[in-house]
Amino acid sequence: MMFSSGQRPDTPRIMYQVLIALLPGTAALWYVFGVGVVFNILVACAAALLTEALLLRTRQRSLASLKDGSALVTGILLALALPPLLPVWIIALGSAFGMLFGKHLYGGLGHNPFNPAMVGYAALIVSFPLAMSVWPLPGDTLPWLEVLNAKWFGINSVDMLSGATALDSFKFRGALTIAEAWQADAGFGTFGGVGWEWINAGFLIGGIYLLAKRVIPPMAPLGMLAALAICATLFYDSGSSDSLGSPLFHLFSGATMLGAFFIVTDPVSSPDTARGLWLFGIGVGVITFIIRALGAYPDGVAFAVLLMNALVPLLDHRRRVTS
Repeated sequence: MMFSSGQRPDTPRIMYQVLIALLPGTAALWYVFGVGVVFNILVACAAALLTEALLLRTRQRSLASLKDGSALVTGILLALALPPLLPVWIIALGSAFGMLFGKHLYGGLGHNPFNPAMVGYAALIVSFPLAMSVWPLPGDTLPWLEVLNAKWFGINSVDMLSGATALDSFKFRGALTIAEAWQADAGFGTFGGVGWEWINAGFLIGGIYLLAKRVIPPMAPLGMLAALAICATLFYDSGSSDSLGSPLFHLFSGATMLGAFFIVTDPVSSPDTARGLWLFGIGVGVITFIIRALGAYPDGVAFAVLLMNALVPLLDHRRRVTS
């Protein structure tokens, strides 16, 4: 969201509107993958709030800013991107890392050049790639006690119910055509991953809510989604073994809609002009597609956002030079 010079954003109001908008996608994620999603949110938010309090006290700042909702949003955004059976200590580590190295290291809210939730996520996926790649099979939800055993004690009785996401399966399908991959893997749905289609639809509904409430501007999310769809269209060959996936597959799989409406719209780590926001969103969409097609990671939204965060000063400098 953009604000004119001297105008102060109502941070708590914006953050709590974001929390409301996250509800449809979160409910879909919970329905598809079970109560582990809720445990992720509780642990990540608790770690974010505790880290925020400790760092504020260390920096001799008021603890009143704990009420602004920014730490909660960081914790929830990170939690929604994590596998539901991920051990508790890894979740807490990622949340604390994001708050420290993505926010307070640069001076706190309003000064961070990188999205804190994505900083935490990137640290976890680089440090724990195997744990971060295993998700429960959609619909095979486990009783909360078994989920707790997996998250606290690492009990492996749930391994038979775990597998890769649709983006993982698609990326590493070998010589299979798209039609063969769809038939061979129960994780593929109508045009995306089973369950992920509804999860992305939920976050799309939340994004539309934020647009209707004028909490976020439309340029960055539309730029990201358009760029991702155009890249997928240009390199889609109707389903051979070399196909990179249809536009609908890329739009409704992985963290696409969560990234478009809740990550790239962070007002602190994104440009402050309409042109800059368009370029920022387009860059995230293009880099996401490149990582999905050619990179080592199946999704790519987090790394795309962080790379474009690093370019925000250049985009803002271009605005000042041309104005």
